[in-house]
Amino acid sequence: MPLVAIVGRPNVGKSTIFNRLTEERQSIVHDEPGVTRDRVYGHVEWGGRTFSIVDTGGFVSNSEDRFEAAIREQVFLAMEEADLILFVNDVTVGVTDMDQEMASVLRKSDRPVLVVGNKADNNERRWEANSLYELGYDTVYAVSAINGMGTGDLLDAVVEQLPEGGIEEEDERPRFAIIGRPNVGKSSLTNVLLGEERSIVTEISGTTRDSVDAVMRYHGEEIVLVDTAGLRKRSRIKENVEFYSYLRTERAMESCTTAILMIDAVEGLESQDIKVLAQAESMKKGLVLAINKWDLFEKETNSVRDYENIIRDRLATLDYVPIVTISAMTKQRVYKLLDRVLEVEKERHKRIPTSEFNEWMQMVVERHNPPLYRNQRVKIKYATQVRSAPPVFQFFTNYPKGIREPYRRYLENQLRKAFGFEGVPMKLVFKQK
Repeated sequence: MPLVAIVGRPNVGKSTIFNRLTEERQSIVHDEPGVTRDRVYGHVEWGGRTFSIVDTGGFVSNSEDRFEAAIREQVFLAMEEADLILFVNDVTVGVTDMDQEMASVLRKSDRPVLVVGNKADNNERRWEANSLYELGYDTVYAVSAINGMGTGDLLDAVVEQLPEGGIEEEDERPRFAIIGRPNVGKSSLTNVLLGEERSIVTEISGTTRDSVDAVMRYHGEEIVLVDTAGLRKRSRIKENVEFYSYLRTERAMESCTTAILMIDAVEGLESQDIKVLAQAESMKKGLVLAINKWDLFEKETNSVRDYENIIRDRLATLDYVPIVTISAMTKQRVYKLLDRVLEVEKERHKRIPTSEFNEWMQMVVERHNPPLYRNQRVKIKYATQVRSAPPVFQFFTNYPKGIREPYRRYLENQLRKAFGFEGVPMKLVFKQK
């Protein structure tokens, strides 16, 4: 999927533009310059095309401040990754020295650049956008991220300039992405699975050069491995390493069918790992948790079971994700991990016959009826699986709004007990009947 990066100095409205284009409210938007500390990744659909979009922090020139330096380098990283760049400026301020410096950096990039004059909230301000031609680009798109003026023309131009990418034949091969925080052993695992030193592996975080897909054969089946580390040696700043890792992880998760989240056995499961798992779940990818460096973990009786219990307590609603302890260094249980991932891949494609599914549905509903809705009894009359990979189940009921989250969770848990779907996110849809 093509990627568009939004860049520009602080406080020109990059996050507001991101929110307008994605129709989401994920960025922190505030009047204080440089407040967008969490870079955000989203999707835009326009004119029959879909593309990814990333919101970067503000660009600040020649600053010794670590945060500003991190923002500046993020712009370079986003430019390397992106297929097209939106260079956002503020029409109420005009061209500043920082904008000029930014323009000179962007002119050295081989990526197409669209100059955006934001805050053009009325006709007078739209005229002020003409001052941005000083940056040396042929076209300036005057927009108001606040009220949406001009964003349609901007999106038309974006779609026109994005690479076509062609209509690819549907690749039936399973695609596995190895994701996780820097230095948990993603490259080491890739090397073991491919049987060659394809990635550079050192003890320093962030040394993997590039994310390149590789094909391996296992038990006669072709598998595409997406090596997602993608961290450059020159990304010295901590915020940058996280930003680049985040960007690569998002893109890898988009293109995979099952994600293997690796964690370090000694460091344990961190909140960032749970966020990544939740993101993969929202994308409806197969999920497996690999606990690496198990050879370094102090083991006692029942340590695997105890460790799993601690992780399951923290995962809460993601308790259906299988856990495998491995050591990429000693190759311990690496192929058991691969077997488990292939099992999850099969589960994603599983279909339950409608008659069998309805028999199960009637049994679990009789065992525990839905709560009343506006003093009316909620009845589920019929259910069927409407698709697989990922699985979607449709339930027909007299009051769809009467099926609240706790009951939906009950049905999902019972469904997993009866039919498996280990490691597979599923969708339950309730329709009026």
